[in-house]
Amino acid sequence: MYKLNCIGILTSGGDAPGMNAAIRSVTRAAIFNHIRVKAIYRGYKGLITGEIKEFHTEDVSNIIQRGGTILKTARCQEFTTPEGRKIAYETMVREEIDALVVIGGDGTFTGARIFAQEYNVPIVGLPGTIDNDLCGTDSTIGYDTALNTIVEAVDKIRDTANSHERLFFVEVMGRDAGFLALNSALASGAEAAIIPEEQTNEEQLEELIKNGFRKSKNSSIVIVAEGGGGATALAERMKRDYPTFDARVTILGHLQRGGTPTAYDRIIASRMGVAAIDALLDEQRSVMVGLVHDELVLVPFTKAIKDDKPINKSKIGVLQILSI
Repeated sequence: MYKLNCIGILTSGGDAPGMNAAIRSVTRAAIFNHIRVKAIYRGYKGLITGEIKEFHTEDVSNIIQRGGTILKTARCQEFTTPEGRKIAYETMVREEIDALVVIGGDGTFTGARIFAQEYNVPIVGLPGTIDNDLCGTDSTIGYDTALNTIVEAVDKIRDTANSHERLFFVEVMGRDAGFLALNSALASGAEAAIIPEEQTNEEQLEELIKNGFRKSKNSSIVIVAEGGGGATALAERMKRDYPTFDARVTILGHLQRGGTPTAYDRIIASRMGVAAIDALLDEQRSVMVGLVHDELVLVPFTKAIKDDKPINKSKIGVLQILSI
């Protein structure tokens, strides 16, 4: 049993649209339940350096529509060490923080799980990552916005592809997960998606060519998940092995992380934030709030950070059918 008088909230890892909506939700849900809120800046780094400020309801006014995170985020090598985590715990004791809500991805939850084990700290996580690569949730905060950002960019690239009769490789984020690549390819009418869940990039390229890629089309767009050399390596191979193709590369990069969150991301962030406080009040710990079939669920950190979240490969068949 523990008395929940004060919670700490932080964002860690890569930023994702909707994080601010989650910060707002957690803060106001805590205050609604008469719990004080301490905002921890720059992720676990702020927990070590003591960069902490008490939040009131007005501190989270007018942020639901903003991208990024008002709490900032930073990688923290020191938190990966026992010495760093000891300092972090001492900060929590000094600041009278009873529990944590952490918003981030697998790295964030990995650190939280270890910290919770070592110091018996109640921690609830919210899935904030554009990659959608956490097990136990259909969607992560920021994924929908990033997907829409990619589709909007590809729509514009297609105008140039058509005008110049070119093949474009468009590289998107998702080094180990092809959710952004596959679904943005479907939504933008791309001819193919090259994703890490399938064969190697080179094998997938061979498959495209073998299947009569482009056929009678005067332009084509292939969405490529980053990693394994990404779009640049594929374009170079294309020029070398298939010189008849006029290939170009567009790397969307950090463009995908920014921007105003979609309504969907704002809604799930708001729902998950309230659920995080409810979970702490129910004395839950070391769990992530997930969304399955539009219902909120609690997923143990150990399950959430497995690196094998399955992708729906039937969508690859849909993409192949529609690309003729």
